Amino acid sequence: MTVDLLKVRAAAQLLRTLLPVPVKGQTSPPVNDGAAPDMEVVSGCVSLTVNKVLFFSGLVGNRNDLKAKAMEEKALEVYDVIRSIRDPEKPNTLEELDVVTEKCVEVQELGEDEFLIIIKFSPTVPHCSLATLIEHCSWSVLCVTGLCLQVKLQRCLPFKHKLEIYISEGTHSTEEDINKQINDKERVAAAMENPNLREIVEQCVTEPDD
Repeated sequence: MTVDLLKVRAAAQLLRTLLPVPVKGQTSPPVNDGAAPDMEVVSGCVSLTVNKVLFFSGLVGNRNDLKAKAMEEKALEVYDVIRSIRDPEKPNTLEELDVVTEKCVEVQELGEDEFLIIIKFSPTVPHCSLATLIEHCSWSVLCVTGLCLQVKLQRCLPFKHKLEIYISEGTHSTEEDINKQINDKERVAAAMENPNLREIVEQCVTEPDD
């Protein structure tokens, strides 16, 4: 806090050196030939001065640092939700299989109390047949993993958000098709109407103590 105050004082001193010094008994800066001051020029000078004050005081850098830290904390909050999801085929969690890691989550601020969450997960193998996971269902194992991520985050996150889920680029032979499927809201909603698929998702997203 002391360092910040010193910065502000230094910036204030700089501001005084940038502003014109009025002549004794004069209430405003001198104007050439009695002409009215150019307001555009005045506005530009004020804007420049304010920007310099903020820059030298370190307030702009501090604000950006605080925002970046807040986004990192949001990303960790998201990761804490998805790390315990179980793999549809294996008895392990997505964290244990390195399907998701802390680095795979990115959070961006969209507006006040609204965020964009981007998750890029890695498959355990670089290819898979698009054979159905269960009978009469067109969702592969990887698509079901993405579905589990969608469902768990919708249920558990306390803040307003938009969600984009992708397979990490270059890690799977059918990543484009899978990305389209797991980000299609209508297909996701239809999938959750399938009782067999919904049961699998529930088994994957339910915490052991639930």
